[in-house]
Amino acid sequence: MLHKWEGYVLRTHDYGEANKIVVLMTREAGKVAVMARGARRPKSRLAAMTQVFTHGQFMVQRYTGMGTLNQAEPLEALRHLRSDIIAMAYGSYIVELLDRVVEEGNPEPFAFDVLQYALQAIDEQDDPEAVALVVAWKLLSYTGVQPILHACAGCGATEGEFAFSFTQGGFLCHNCFSLDPYIIRLKPVHVRLIRMFYTVPIDQIGKITLKPATKRLIKTIISTIYEEQTGIQLKSKKFIDQLDKMQLPAQRE
Repeated sequence: MLHKWEGYVLRTHDYGEANKIVVLMTREAGKVAVMARGARRPKSRLAAMTQVFTHGQFMVQRYTGMGTLNQAEPLEALRHLRSDIIAMAYGSYIVELLDRVVEEGNPEPFAFDVLQYALQAIDEQDDPEAVALVVAWKLLSYTGVQPILHACAGCGATEGEFAFSFTQGGFLCHNCFSLDPYIIRLKPVHVRLIRMFYTVPIDQIGKITLKPATKRLIKTIISTIYEEQTGIQLKSKKFIDQLDKMQLPAQRE
């Protein structure tokens, strides 16, 4: 059966002398792996369309098992995402994270929309770090981790000063701070942002501008959740951490 799917290339690896296995995130079928025969040959019509971040229409022949990519047509170039090292680093983080948490075989319109929002926003030169933070919170549900963010995880209070607790799995109000000696204290703006990133539909978030200190705090929380509660460690995050260390202190204040 021949399928026509809109999708993005998440990952590829070589197969045999001239072929590639290409992992796509598609709107219609979710995450799928397809064989791109001859795609490693320089003159192949599939060579350019099987690069990571490529957004296109993919014609896939599939009966059972892995399908074969017969043809592909580009939909958008994403030039900034491909040419800027910072944009590319955060784009790589986003596609790697999605690839790790989303399973193959089922349509996942939510994950597709998150991916499309993120790559387009970065390509439009929105702050790539802020975009990646939104994506990390949005995709957390695929790991099975569901932090308590609507109220205090200790007593259920919805008003007051809040902190984040890894041991209690979410926000703690000031009356429950004693439950965890290692809480991360939060300002009201941090609480609002974390709730927005986790709950507000992706198409309603819009352009995000965050102070460096705010990004660092929220990044610390979400990175710790992924590393300690899901066990997911990403190669792309290590590269981002290296880039982060190279920035001048004045740029991080």
